[in-house]
Amino acid sequence: MTSMAKQNPDGSARSGFWWELFQFAMYKPHQGRIVRQLTFLAVAILGCLAAWEMHSVRFLSELFSGSRYAFLILFVVIGIWFAYRIVNYSRFADFLIAVEAEMNKVSWPTKSELWKASLVVIFVIFFMAALLWAFDIIWTLIFQLVGIRYVG
Repeated sequence: MTSMAKQNPDGSARSGFWWELFQFAMYKPHQGRIVRQLTFLAVAILGCLAAWEMHSVRFLSELFSGSRYAFLILFVVIGIWFAYRIVNYSRFADFLIAVEAEMNKVSWPTKSELWKASLVVIFVIFFMAALLWAFDIIWTLIFQLVGIRYVG
């Protein structure tokens, strides 16, 4: 059985999330580019939103009153670095590469097929809404006749 851990020159194994988090190299840079870029963008946006939310928290704004914007910028930079490193973490990057490979196998519908399928879905939604409305009216009338529901 082979070990997936990287070896130091002295022979000791170095692996794991925290070790890979502080590396600068990209893992398999030409594979799964689109999915990795979109994932990076999503994680970076979440990091920026979290930084903005932390910036508006009263406790933190009082704690960092003099350097409030420095804290915000530092948190954004850390979030972007984390997003960059997470898409280059070997296990996660392999997963994203496999996702892109599977997405390339999908047979996507043509524009006319998509239009027809969308019309069917919209029609079914409106039909079901009308059907539920009719059932609601009928059961309301039945409950009023039986005396379970009173009209005030």
